[in-house]
Amino acid sequence: MIPLYLDEDSVRGSLVRGLRANGIDVVTTVELRRLGADDEDQLRFAASQGRTIYTANVADFHRLHTEWLRAGRHHAGIIVLSEQRTPIGAQVVALVKLVSIHSPETMRDHLEFLSKWL
Repeated sequence: MIPLYLDEDSVRGSLVRGLRANGIDVVTTVELRRLGADDEDQLRFAASQGRTIYTANVADFHRLHTEWLRAGRHHAGIIVLSEQRTPIGAQVVALVKLVSIHSPETMRDHLEFLSKWL
């Protein structure tokens, strides 16, 4: 199962509680006092911790993903939520499925759209 790092634009208390209730290892930018760090710094931090980042910032993280791969840099995976109105319960169910099926190895350098799992 892959560990998650929730970016500040995707942190909701009910989402975190739902993931933890399902046994998901999750930390947030709020808990780690990393609010306000730029996107590249958040991705760098997540990679250094071996955590897949979950974010609603599709455009910036898609760009970072592409730039990092072109530069030969590696990350622990990016999951993007393209529709921010997706109910929290649906996000929890989809994320639980995704992290249960993927491994840290299969998420390495991978960009995944949560919409595929809804």
